[in-house]
Amino acid sequence: MNIKTVMVIGAGQMGGGIAQVCAQSGYNVILNDLKDEFLTRGLGVIKKNLNRAVSKERMTEEDKNATLGRITRSTDLNDAKNADLIIEAAVENMSIKTKIFETLDQAAPAHAILASNTSSLPITEIAAATKRPEQVIGMHFMNPVPVMKLVEIIRGLATTDEVYQAIEEMTKSLSKAPVEVEDFPGFVSNRILMPMINEAIYTLYEGVATKEAIDDVMKMGMNHPMGPLQLADFIGLDTCLYIMEILHEGFGDSKYRPCPLLRKYVKAGWLGKKTGRGFYSYE
Repeated sequence: MNIKTVMVIGAGQMGGGIAQVCAQSGYNVILNDLKDEFLTRGLGVIKKNLNRAVSKERMTEEDKNATLGRITRSTDLNDAKNADLIIEAAVENMSIKTKIFETLDQAAPAHAILASNTSSLPITEIAAATKRPEQVIGMHFMNPVPVMKLVEIIRGLATTDEVYQAIEEMTKSLSKAPVEVEDFPGFVSNRILMPMINEAIYTLYEGVATKEAIDDVMKMGMNHPMGPLQLADFIGLDTCLYIMEILHEGFGDSKYRPCPLLRKYVKAGWLGKKTGRGFYSYE
């Protein structure tokens, strides 16, 4: 299958990053969000990223302008009629995602592949909202998208080999490394990462050590580039809690029970870097 035009749903941190790497790799990109102001903000981040690349001589001014020229704005999901591949990067909520996929199924051409950047939700359930489950697949990019190489590619129950191969090839064309993963809660990345973060929060909750000490142990002792509590702040504590709840519900195992301190912080609105306060202060 020949993928030329990619529609990205959501102009936030993940969607904007996906749009950027697709446009840099020569694809025509339709960047969609609910409001024009969200698109303006997302495109502002993309421009900032590209300007930084130019200043560091990783990209020419001409390449930057060409990349931006390949991105068009959209606030209408019916613009999917012009896309060969649609990558959904909306909020991590099953009811919202299934509504989006129902609409995309109606709007997108028959040949189009529908992909989700979900970090934990079942692809098979998302695909069931469409009449083309064989053309639905997971493409879980890592954050920040322009920097991180990995993309988890998740097959739903009905995903065909042809669709998988097309997405694997497209992922490689973005200079990313595709890894095939089966459709289980949290896939591989978050099934391993989130319980580690949750255990770090329990370690703080139980008074074993300070937040700085916990992060230092993992950075200096385990060679992690960032401590688990700082990483949780960067991911968003609400996102961490949501994924832990999906793991807990999906496996029914008490080892995935979210730490009460994580719940408390989320209820307080201390969601990490994006709100200025989480385990650390970002004022």
